[in-house]
Amino acid sequence: MKSIQVEGREIPLDKEGFLRNLNDWSPAVAEQLARAEGIELTEAHWQVIRLLQEFYREFELSPAMRPLVKYAGQHLGADKGRSIYLMQLFPPSPAKVASKIAGLPKPTNCL
Repeated sequence: MKSIQVEGREIPLDKEGFLRNLNDWSPAVAEQLARAEGIELTEAHWQVIRLLQEFYREFELSPAMRPLVKYAGQHLGADKGRSIYLMQLFPPSPAKVASKIAGLPKPTNCL
């Protein structure tokens, strides 16, 4: 079993690096998960992370790419509701990588 050490706690991950327990998420956990993906989080990343967490609270699932783009457009504006914008922030698979960093389950139709 994979795990990460964050602030003295051992956080278990599944084989793809998603949190086994969603309650283990914290901003420090997100920072470490992002580093593992080669991403340094900026305010633009945090905006999408918070948006994903809102989506999860509202629909009780992690969005695939198309619903993520639509939701981002509705809540963050048309310039951020584009797949190219999300791809630049969370390459190579924004829905999967951003969900992982946001502490959410893997979107069901992501490979």
